[in-house]
Amino acid sequence: MGKLTTHVLDTAHGRPGAGIKVELFVLTGDARRALLTTHTNSDGRCDAPLLQDDAFVAGEYELVFHAGDYFAASGVDLPEPRFVDRVVLRFGIADATSHYHVPLLVSPWAYSTYRGS
Repeated sequence: MGKLTTHVLDTAHGRPGAGIKVELFVLTGDARRALLTTHTNSDGRCDAPLLQDDAFVAGEYELVFHAGDYFAASGVDLPEPRFVDRVVLRFGIADATSHYHVPLLVSPWAYSTYRGS
């Protein structure tokens, strides 16, 4: 069966994004339901898949990364309001038998993502 994983890379400092709060939501029409909240480990990854087995189904999802809090805690001098604060990635899972890896590359000024492997 498939699974959903993620990791965060701090591109401003060239290191894993450790200790970043990550929230996962499932979307149904206009409704948004929380599925889990976790934090990245010292390698910028979550210790377990965000979704797997019977919980991993096709649909629309949203990951919310609390990047602004991470950079503030790292001592970065940030403007108020923060330019990059919570990074919201909305994506679809079409094939529940595949591995969907959704990494985040982030700095206080920019971010990007892609479907990884």
